[in-house]
Amino acid sequence: MPRSETATFVLVWAALMALLAATLGVSFLHWGTWNGVLNLGIAVAKTALILWFYMHLRRTRPLVRLAGATAPLWLAILFGLALSDYVTR
Repeated sequence: MPRSETATFVLVWAALMALLAATLGVSFLHWGTWNGVLNLGIAVAKTALILWFYMHLRRTRPLVRLAGATAPLWLAILFGLALSDYVTR
């Protein structure tokens, strides 16, 4: 593995640890529904880092990138539909 790639992975790992600390810090704040919003935002940032760097989506073909982007979209749609079913009952 080239040295620059190793340095990139170390920096991404450090960013993931910082986001983990941010998640921990947000858990001690009492902001009502904003806690969930902040934690979801942090989770999306962590997921994006893992997909882009550790799963090597930055170097793949566009079709593979499209598949990687649509998976979380479909998951969000399924969660939204399940939530709408739960709320209406």
